[in-house]
Amino acid sequence: MISMLFWLLTALVGAGCVYQIAAAILVRRFAAASRLVPVERPPVSLLKPLHGAEAGLDTALESTLRQDYPAFQVLFGVGDPSDSALDVVRALPAPPPGGEVMVVVRPGGPARNRKVANLLSMWPEARHDLIVVADSDVRVDRGYLDDLVAPFADPTVGVVTSLYVGRFGEGLWSRIGALGINHGFLPSALVARALGRCDGCFGASIAIRRSVLERGGGLDAVADLLADDWALGAMARAQGLRIALAARPVDIVVTEPDLRTLFDHEIRWARTIASIDRAGYFASIITQPFGLALLAAGVSLVAGSVGVGLVVLGAASACRLWAVRAEEAAFGLPRADLTDLALREILSVAVYAVASAGRTVLWRGRRFVVRRDGTLEPVEGLAS
Repeated sequence: MISMLFWLLTALVGAGCVYQIAAAILVRRFAAASRLVPVERPPVSLLKPLHGAEAGLDTALESTLRQDYPAFQVLFGVGDPSDSALDVVRALPAPPPGGEVMVVVRPGGPARNRKVANLLSMWPEARHDLIVVADSDVRVDRGYLDDLVAPFADPTVGVVTSLYVGRFGEGLWSRIGALGINHGFLPSALVARALGRCDGCFGASIAIRRSVLERGGGLDAVADLLADDWALGAMARAQGLRIALAARPVDIVVTEPDLRTLFDHEIRWARTIASIDRAGYFASIITQPFGLALLAAGVSLVAGSVGVGLVVLGAASACRLWAVRAEEAAFGLPRADLTDLALREILSVAVYAVASAGRTVLWRGRRFVVRRDGTLEPVEGLAS
């Protein structure tokens, strides 16, 4: 039985290495692809829900205003007039000609998803037929709106979403968090699309036709869902429309003050994925060949065949390192320290194991249970 377990783990490691090679190739192709030029440049309403003056907020918000685009409306929304994000907004420069800024200070109502609650408070002020929703920590270049608008030239496109690259702030855990995005999330999203899974819709940056949103029940339809981004994409697919991928990723600023905060964030993200496709989440273990190889090495130690286990671990480590370096080169990322990479791999295994075994998430200080239908149920005093 021990021998069978070892060879099963070794086979999974092999599959994981194939995955890593394919993912790195897809990342390089994506990074090298040409930018699309929009056929038309209709006006856009961009909604930015804010909550607190997080590190790097000023840079992220200013980048949103500096768009090379003829007509766009930016809505900054907070639910509390004492929110420190308002001080950052007040210090922002004026937008270029064609840009308009509005600040909405209004409680978001009873929506359990607090991001959607904030969006609902801004919604009455959004004037245009193309709606963009972007997280507060998203940092973009001047062609961001063009990247989102260009795919809408195809009438079968209902939603355009952006991949994102993690740019770390200060500290070890910010670096570890960014590594998880750049060498975990982003490559896996590209592999999924290459395999025909085009249902991914990523909450950092989404553009949607107003008509698609309204036919799908509006923001109220996603007010209590954890995976609100996936649900917006599902609205489009239910109407026979596609989810397109923007030609360029956006940046998000990763600021994680400690391990506990990072772990809570990643458990929430992992359980969001699991709430959408639990079977697929379980199968994603093959994306972690290093963790599987560690298990294989442990089994080989029990079986008295340490040398074979070390060979498997060495091969998996080399493959994973090659993929990371290729992905770093593709996006011009700084080379990660080997210690950081090892910590990242161990944390990824821990997050996978914990996220697979429960349904609670911690979000902005509140604990929720994720029901089987993806809705959030607030629960206090419940262990994660």
